[in-house]
Amino acid sequence: MIQRPVLTEDDVQRIGDAAVAEAKKNGWNVSIAICDEGGHLLWLKRLDGAPAISAYIAPQKARTAAMGRRESKIYEEVINQGRTSFLSVPELQAMLEGGVPVMVEGHCIGAVGVSAVKSSEDAQIAKAGIAAL
Repeated sequence: MIQRPVLTEDDVQRIGDAAVAEAKKNGWNVSIAICDEGGHLLWLKRLDGAPAISAYIAPQKARTAAMGRRESKIYEEVINQGRTSFLSVPELQAMLEGGVPVMVEGHCIGAVGVSAVKSSEDAQIAKAGIAAL
């Protein structure tokens, strides 16, 4: 039997708090989502001033990163390089930068998705959250 680490409630809160701190430090009004390895939403926070749509996009970025076990920006790059048929991939809906997997001991145990500022800034917030682990 394979044993692997999993996200706990405390882990999720620690990631969320650190991501919120990074966003606020930079004055970025975003939505932040954290999901488990199967893409199931565990935590969502829409900061004051964040656009409503960001609360839909952030969880999908997280889900894409978790299910693919890689940053969501990889999919964006594939599509931008001309492989538009990749848009037909089932279950992945936010193939945009800003979704980052949480990797521990080679296992994807979840992901963080952020939406509402530049994609690279979304990813910066997600990575700051993950670094809190």
